[in-house]
Amino acid sequence: MNRHSLRAEQIVAGYGEKRILENLSFEVPDGKITAIVGANACGKSTLLRTLARLLTPKHGEVLLDGKAIHKMPTRKLAQMLGLLPQSPLAPEGITVADLVSRGRHPHQGMFSRWTRQDDEAIAAALDTTATAELADRPVDELSGGQRQRVWIAMVLAQQTDILLLDEPTTFLDISHQIEVLDILTDLNRRNGTTIVMVLHDLNLAARYGDHLVAMRAGALHVAGAPEKVLSEAHIRDVFGLESRIITDPVSGRPMMLPIGRHRSTENPFSSEERRQREDI
Repeated sequence: MNRHSLRAEQIVAGYGEKRILENLSFEVPDGKITAIVGANACGKSTLLRTLARLLTPKHGEVLLDGKAIHKMPTRKLAQMLGLLPQSPLAPEGITVADLVSRGRHPHQGMFSRWTRQDDEAIAAALDTTATAELADRPVDELSGGQRQRVWIAMVLAQQTDILLLDEPTTFLDISHQIEVLDILTDLNRRNGTTIVMVLHDLNLAARYGDHLVAMRAGALHVAGAPEKVLSEAHIRDVFGLESRIITDPVSGRPMMLPIGRHRSTENPFSSEERRQREDI
């Protein structure tokens, strides 16, 4: 994999007159997995869309290898940076193989022909995501977990050095969430692919992310290693939630335990239930 630098400088972005991001600067660690976390509507997806050039900033710029991405040719950018948006839609009736092959479009010139390299890239993407056996099936007949793996296969077939994923585990059960995150971790460790993903689950972000970015109200609140970002003070500031931080016994990373209004005690029964049980 080639090494690339991707960073946002003093970004102001939003939709129409509504500003979501305010003077946000952010550098993506090369060759690492970065997880963007924060409360709903804090600007996580807006930041990812801006990094992917789906949204043009009102001020500031996104730089890839020191060059403003909005000035780069679309095909060249797509050869370097891949995006998996939230809830992508596949054309009705399209098969898995056809969808994954679309990841090769940035590498096809106007007069270029399909090559052995294209076939190998698609086969590798299907193999990595364990979707080869689904190749002839229509995408709209797949389960949620299968469909998400197929979409990941498509962006893997694109063979970019940087991957941006917006909530890749949303609507998946926990086993499929882990499966997807393991696939991305394998890709990062094997190929050195730089991965940036928006995640809602803080503990999965801390377990799988090398670098966490916590956002609050359109700004970067804190960024760094999971041990730095997952603190009781930062959780309180970012989410307005009281918590306790312990060590994840599986990964050795920090784990957040939320404290709600209804807390368990050593005795699981309410005072009324305890009285009733004592009377029996």
